[in-house]
Amino acid sequence: MDYQYLVVDPQVAPGVALVRLNRPNQLNALNLALMDELAAALEVLDSSEPVRAIVLTGNDRAFAAGADITEMADASALDMALQHRFASWERLEKIRKPLIAAVSGHVLGGGCELMMACDMVVASETARLGQPEIRLGVMPGAGGTQRLTHAIGKPLAMELILTGRTLSADEAFRAGLVNCVVPKECYLDEAIRLACRIAEHSPIALALAKQAIKQAFQLPLHEGILAERKNFSLCFSSADQKEGMSAFLEKRKPRFTGH
Repeated sequence: MDYQYLVVDPQVAPGVALVRLNRPNQLNALNLALMDELAAALEVLDSSEPVRAIVLTGNDRAFAAGADITEMADASALDMALQHRFASWERLEKIRKPLIAAVSGHVLGGGCELMMACDMVVASETARLGQPEIRLGVMPGAGGTQRLTHAIGKPLAMELILTGRTLSADEAFRAGLVNCVVPKECYLDEAIRLACRIAEHSPIALALAKQAIKQAFQLPLHEGILAERKNFSLCFSSADQKEGMSAFLEKRKPRFTGH
């Protein structure tokens, strides 16, 4: 597919696809067209059998500096509702394959929300992360109040959202918002290495495990454990489970096929 605002490499490494936001002159501000393209691209990769993990990135200067304010400055509440602005975000929620954000520079507003919609985050030491919408007279609208609170807790989420303060990469790591912080020159390589380690495993088990982890935020503990047991049992319907356990007993590396 041809994209206006994305660059997509379906095999940047074995089993790993790379999606790059590509509005550099606007610091990768998230307009409606970009988000529609992103949802479509991720859906294509999600349905591609060779792809087992996806890395989402921007550039060294900005992962994404926020939503495109030019689309919203003069909008009414009715305009915002009729635009179905969050439909593409809901499509991102349905991506089954592991999604790793590689972020650097500005990771603000919608950019921070997009990062948090991913499953793991590798951050450059130059990254600045936050939800500064309050400075514009609004608040986060693409999951920021919910995901940030789940990730770092109520007191710090309240402080960041109500003051507009941003976090350094190291602060974000200490708060549990990102997996690791590395030098700017290697953050993307590190994210691809993480994706490669994930891609070595059964795509069936990966998808079921990702689903179970996400349900930990949606279900009471007892129901979450029941959902986990269901997915655990489903693994035993796959050839990958037989291969994985046979390889363990035979002391060899498994060859997972996704079946």
